[in-house]
Amino acid sequence: MPGIYLDHSATTPVREEVFAAMEPYLRTHFGNPGSIHRFGRETRRTVDDAREQVAALIHADPREIVFTSGGTEADNLALRGTVAACKTKRRKVIVSSVEHHAVLQPAEYLSKTDGIEVRVLGVDAEGLVDVDELASLIDEETALVSVMHANNETGAIQPIEPIASLCAQHGVHFHTDAVQSAGKILLDVRATPVSLLALSGHKLYAPKGVGACYVRKGVDIVAQMLGGFQERERRAGTENVAGIVGFGKACELARREWQPMAARTSRLRDALQAGILERIPDTYVNGPSVKRLPNLLNVGISGVEGESVVLGLDVEKIAVSSGAACTSGSLEPSHVLLAMGQSHARAQSAMRFSLGIGTTEAEIDCVLEVLPPLVERLRAGART
Repeated sequence: MPGIYLDHSATTPVREEVFAAMEPYLRTHFGNPGSIHRFGRETRRTVDDAREQVAALIHADPREIVFTSGGTEADNLALRGTVAACKTKRRKVIVSSVEHHAVLQPAEYLSKTDGIEVRVLGVDAEGLVDVDELASLIDEETALVSVMHANNETGAIQPIEPIASLCAQHGVHFHTDAVQSAGKILLDVRATPVSLLALSGHKLYAPKGVGACYVRKGVDIVAQMLGGFQERERRAGTENVAGIVGFGKACELARREWQPMAARTSRLRDALQAGILERIPDTYVNGPSVKRLPNLLNVGISGVEGESVVLGLDVEKIAVSSGAACTSGSLEPSHVLLAMGQSHARAQSAMRFSLGIGTTEAEIDCVLEVLPPLVERLRAGART
């Protein structure tokens, strides 16, 4: 499909190396990993190999990796599974105000159905949490804290190292959604004592429908998918072998390539940012200028709605977004930008550009040629 794709935070294309690794498991290597005959044993070994590849990306023990259908299921398993396993009087959960809905909605569910008290940790104008504020919220009744590693809309990288240490000091489990950060910045669960961590294949050039939940050794969870003994009884269901193989290969490639890829995409991202701010008046960056993902740029363009710009660029075969893909179709402004203190009008002017492995300088130059006159036309139309 021709065009310029700058929406890698929504999903990524499957890399050729990943597809090649998967193809045999879509055709000839079809055994069920739970079967004890040679067809099953072969796919079982493959699943175990992929588990090692995923674990290596975050420096985990392979036995700590639970394969899921994606990041959303991993977040649900982390929150609901951990709270369900809590045998103490800890009945409180803390989540940040800028979490993905895959965290916010399970937290709301726990509040409504299980009577769990949910406390919301605010953020500053750059979308970053305050560790001191978190310290004031944690008490002896807190079971779990969930703060994402990097935000899917602004790219803001949260201070998960001191958060993890703070939680460890209080004996509180710490979960981080690393769906956007995996494969783009360093993830090391040996150095950062997170209890649980969510990953998603389709954010790092693997197929949709596969992900993982890292569960640190010693952390108890109750399975949320029932009906089998797979994944050490932590997630029932026949394994998505082809997807898992692709996920493992993608993690292997990311572990090797994330540093040069980060350097390259950040350089292109900075060129795009400088060009937009220089050529289009009354524009601004949403989120931090330094503590953000190397491939993501969120800008506000005063006087226009981000969705209108997205549709205008789509006509020119340029794909970007006005926020998280999972909230597309919603008329409500971004809850992330509102939590950062922005007005409804300003939040609705936001656009997200997310670069990837195939992004080129020529594509950035093309966007900078097309975007300014488009914004000028939209602003002129809004004034009439």
